[in-house]
Amino acid sequence: MQVGIQAERSNRAEGALVTLGERLAGVVPPVEWAVHAPHIVAIERLKRERRAVVLAHNYQTPEIFYSIADFTGDSLALARAGAETEAEVIVVCGVHFMAETAKILSPEKLVLIPDLEAGCSLASSITAADVRDLRRRNPGVPVVTYVNTSAAVKAESDVCCTSANAVAVVESLGTDRVILLPDEFLGRYVASRTDVDVVLWNGHCEVHERFDAVELRGYRASYPSLDIVAHPECSPEVLEEADFVGSTGRMIDYVKDRRPERVMLVTECSMSDNVAVEVPGVEFVRPCNLCPHMKRITLPKIRRALERGEHGVEIDSFTALRAREAVERMLEIGAG
Repeated sequence: MQVGIQAERSNRAEGALVTLGERLAGVVPPVEWAVHAPHIVAIERLKRERRAVVLAHNYQTPEIFYSIADFTGDSLALARAGAETEAEVIVVCGVHFMAETAKILSPEKLVLIPDLEAGCSLASSITAADVRDLRRRNPGVPVVTYVNTSAAVKAESDVCCTSANAVAVVESLGTDRVILLPDEFLGRYVASRTDVDVVLWNGHCEVHERFDAVELRGYRASYPSLDIVAHPECSPEVLEEADFVGSTGRMIDYVKDRRPERVMLVTECSMSDNVAVEVPGVEFVRPCNLCPHMKRITLPKIRRALERGEHGVEIDSFTALRAREAVERMLEIGAG
């Protein structure tokens, strides 16, 4: 009898996998889905065995985002979701600073990242020593650090921010001047929306900095009725060409709420694939810039991470405590 029950469960799972493959056919070709399917089945089994959850960032590919993720969203939302589960293991499908943030908020859990080389140009642009030097050169000026940074950099900060709440965090400090690190373009965007003097750092996201205003004007000329939706990590010139500027979450909400005839998301292009699945009928124009670090995360690597318990993220307790304080101060203001 037990064998029959297991067979029935297996048949239901296979049916759901076929249905999902059909739903994703517009962004994952059937020939690729056939390769992905065995890994998906194995990962779902391993999740149950290990009491694990999978967190997938908005920039992950659709076969990860829709098939195995228990939670999807931006880096902070994922870390908070992982902390609220009863899971013993968290697999972060994103880049290394995201896995660190998950570990900061879930110190008692095993946090795995499937590829240790999944880094971030923005997080790599600044070190804890750089922050200490900035403090020496700007005595008494509070430091606001973007969550897209290492735990060590967060630990040197007064408070963290996201792209969604950066303006609110800066203004909550009640000072005439703040240091906002490390994204220069996000800092310029915030400075344009507040009277606070913002001290900037020359850090950039290698995906968003590649977009330029001439490119966007060309797309607008070629595609009538095009809504351009941009992330604030883009240059000021790019943001001036956009119809809407916002965090990944707000970009997604814009498309879902407004259902424009034609839209271009000026961000990592896997997000366009993921949103397109949920808004049939909206045409997506894709100026596709891929994040090479995000694309290091694959189904085979996720499967191996769960099978072997690799690669565990560790942060020394002193750094983790100070970094958590900066994150929690932000959460008191509002996550955005």
